[in-house]
Amino acid sequence: MNGGGGGRSMEQMQAEQMRKKENDEMKKQIISSIMTPEAKERLSRIAIVKPDKAAALEDTIIQMAQRGQLPGQIDEAKFIELLSRTGAAEDQQRTKVTIQRRTYFSDEEDADDDDDF
Repeated sequence: MNGGGGGRSMEQMQAEQMRKKENDEMKKQIISSIMTPEAKERLSRIAIVKPDKAAALEDTIIQMAQRGQLPGQIDEAKFIELLSRTGAAEDQQRTKVTIQRRTYFSDEEDADDDDDF
């Protein structure tokens, strides 16, 4: 009885993988039509180093295209501009923690040290 339930979950996993694969293919096609080869090359280099950032950039570019915010193809210069804008937004969102070490000492101890010589 439990074997049938396990088979369905396997089928569900396969169906999910197929949907993900189809979604990735659709993204690649949209990106190819929106970006010039130079900009796509730059995006692929980013994907090698930071896959999450590259995926977020792809999603942003696709959303901009769907909203009609892109007048034409994204060339390398426009892509660099987009990168700098998203980088600035990330810097503002990033939490910065600064540790200040304080030294506690007494002036009386310093005076005593001079007398020891």
